[in-house]
Amino acid sequence: MGGTAERVRIPPELLEEVAGFGTATLHEAAGRIGALPGGIAPLSRKMRLWGTALPVFAPAGDNLAVHRAVALARPGDVLVVDHGGTLSHGPFGDVLALAARVRGIAGLVIDGAVRDSDSLIAMGFPVFARGCSIRGTVKRDPGSVGEPVTIGDITIRTGDAVIGDADGVVVLPSAQLAAIRDTAVARNASEAEMRARIESGELTLDLLGLRDLIPWHNPPCDDDGG
Repeated sequence: MGGTAERVRIPPELLEEVAGFGTATLHEAAGRIGALPGGIAPLSRKMRLWGTALPVFAPAGDNLAVHRAVALARPGDVLVVDHGGTLSHGPFGDVLALAARVRGIAGLVIDGAVRDSDSLIAMGFPVFARGCSIRGTVKRDPGSVGEPVTIGDITIRTGDAVIGDADGVVVLPSAQLAAIRDTAVARNASEAEMRARIESGELTLDLLGLRDLIPWHNPPCDDDGG
């Protein structure tokens, strides 16, 4: 595990305030960065997740690194596990979820599968995954904990802000979080005004300046009908 001892913690009040926005709004407010692949979704649409990232690399079919991460995580951390996107095994289930919850871990995001999904939902432990697999794993490769991992085209680093809701997961640089919050506030205000104008009859084509981008008239046909 490298570099986690010196990391700067995100002020809890700032993180909670940012988590009050939808992930789509945060993604846009951040300049369209940080969106994890759409296949990574909550086990239940009611699940919400926010915390600081603890990146984990666990080779496919092996979950020793996840056990390491649970032991090393701090309260408020979110385990963000690169499991290669495979659905062949379920490296995380209700036993690990219980251990994680006891240690104050805020949730799990995994590029892979989990198992015991009904129990995880009943526990209320936030889990965002690609799917489920009942097959267990071996425990041989320690993988890595605290080193950057890449999921899709997004690199996740220790201490990044992780927010998840029914739409998906966004990962944001902690140093930019206050500015992203301010932009999200302004964006919500702008969208509220737009909704009011739509209700009064205006079109999104005009509100967004899209009308000139559309060829309203078909080009005339050639003499040969082409």
